[in-house]
Amino acid sequence: MSAFFVSTVLIFVAELGDKSQLVALWFATRYRWWLVLAGVSTATLVVHLGSVAIGLAFDELLPERVVLTVVGLSFFGFAAWSLRGDRLEEEPGEPRLGARFGAFGVVTAAFFLSELGDKTMLATVSLAGRESSAVGVWLGSTLGMVLADAAAIAAGVLAGRRLPQRAIAVVAALLFIAFGAAALWQAWR
Repeated sequence: MSAFFVSTVLIFVAELGDKSQLVALWFATRYRWWLVLAGVSTATLVVHLGSVAIGLAFDELLPERVVLTVVGLSFFGFAAWSLRGDRLEEEPGEPRLGARFGAFGVVTAAFFLSELGDKTMLATVSLAGRESSAVGVWLGSTLGMVLADAAAIAAGVLAGRRLPQRAIAVVAALLFIAFGAAALWQAWR
């Protein structure tokens, strides 16, 4: 499978029910949908470019077997993280930076910060060390993230109802386990 396709699917599923998706849903209840989508897309492009760079740096420094083992084990960790849950601790108040940077700036900055150290960022780092195309991982992970967050934005605009979080978490965990097992198989066969 291509790095683009694998990254798109894996990050899409990983983002479902994630705290940054909840951030996107919340902003969609406050601002125009296209503005939220533009902010999410901008932040995602930047975060995932950095994630790919980090993943490539680790790949150059470590032998392939070590990288694949770390990737495989990290995917099992992401599966547990998906099942444990990832929630916003508190509802954000009125953005204080809103007057200075506008809604686009607030959404972009908030989404960027919500992604730092997030499982989708770490999954992108892992994928970049494993897959053959860094650009494919970057664009695929960005597309997967934006598609998942577009669904949250649509939900925020249309209904604002809560998505079936547990079922989504289980599907995400199963996909992470499958990718983790495949990475470990590749490392130790």
